[in-house]
Amino acid sequence: MKVYLHTFGCKANQYDTERVRQAFDQSGAAIVDDPALADLTVINSCTVTGESEVKLRRFVRHVAKQGHAQTIVMGCAAALDDGAIAALPSVRAVVANADPDDVLRAAGVEVGAQHAAPLPTGTRSRALLKIQDGCDEHCTFCATTLARGDNRSRSVAELVNEARALAEHHAEIVLTGVHIGAWGLGPGEQARALQAPTPRPQARSLGNLIEALIEAVPAVRFRLGSVEATEVDDTLARLLIEAPRHLAAHLHAPLQSGSNRVLKRMGRHWYTAESYRARIEWLAERLPVLGLGADIIAGFPGETDADHHASLTLLRALPFTYLHVFPFSVRPDAPAARLSGQLSPEVIRARARELREVGETRAAAYREHRRGQTADGVVTGRRKGQVEVMTQDYLSVYLDTHLWDGRPRFEVTVN
Repeated sequence: MKVYLHTFGCKANQYDTERVRQAFDQSGAAIVDDPALADLTVINSCTVTGESEVKLRRFVRHVAKQGHAQTIVMGCAAALDDGAIAALPSVRAVVANADPDDVLRAAGVEVGAQHAAPLPTGTRSRALLKIQDGCDEHCTFCATTLARGDNRSRSVAELVNEARALAEHHAEIVLTGVHIGAWGLGPGEQARALQAPTPRPQARSLGNLIEALIEAVPAVRFRLGSVEATEVDDTLARLLIEAPRHLAAHLHAPLQSGSNRVLKRMGRHWYTAESYRARIEWLAERLPVLGLGADIIAGFPGETDADHHASLTLLRALPFTYLHVFPFSVRPDAPAARLSGQLSPEVIRARARELREVGETRAAAYREHRRGQTADGVVTGRRKGQVEVMTQDYLSVYLDTHLWDGRPRFEVTVN
């Protein structure tokens, strides 16, 4: 069997797809890079925005026209499917999770022994390590928590073993999940920890986990995926400040809005614009280099001009180096779809454009500030005769291939 795999969405989805790819590889299937050559296409879906599902349906139809392949759709959109995905052309099955065994069964492949941890190969020197899945919070705009379920953490021993295996092939390991700051928390503990962070039992906080990983695998650089600003506890802050070779100086801290009124409507009860700003400023003052990113939603229901300008003001005040801007998108299963004050598409687009302009300005200014300075670089890929290198603060640097000595990690000058 020839199998083609395609991923929509986040790093957690990328990790899940890699596990499915390995499962097919171990079953004897051949992985191909063109759906026209495949007998089976497996698509890992995303439900974070309406546009992501539009792209999914478009891609499924495209695959159906390309050749004879049947399609399996798995992941978040699949978990919430009301039959619309299953009715698309050539769809063989809709798998409401990303479990490799379930996908193999849907493909008609006999399921054998437990699948090993994923070991991606190729020129990429960064690997993904999913430390948890699910989320116990219920942000009103989010359908992902409905699709992914409750917070579930993997054990320290399991993660250390997988990190050791990944370190044999990779110079950087990115910790990913749906809500990684909730790693180690049991039922009902996540909300309490977000509301009032307090020390947790040893090895039950994200900072403690990273300490264990660094001790076990000291040769690689770890990088945090998206983590709430309020979840950067003292242990995690200390590692960011004191262990730059082991933990990348990069924080992606979702903001979503700079207006407290909108944050409340979003169900993001564990922080305010003021507490977010205070934590970020405290960290930035102590880190000579910091890549700082955030997610922000444009045009949330009920957002006024004053709310929008509060977001713009906060974004300009903090040392962001990039932004991910999401125009508000109605998710039928999420509570925000039923909120009053839905804004017109024109207003949402205009506000998203303003937010993106701020992000582009901040990114250009930070790049110029870093130009000519040295950085700790890890190779992430090649393209058009060049090697792409990722710095600790999340900047991409490109070198001509003939200037690269083959090492996966080395000092680089930001250009």
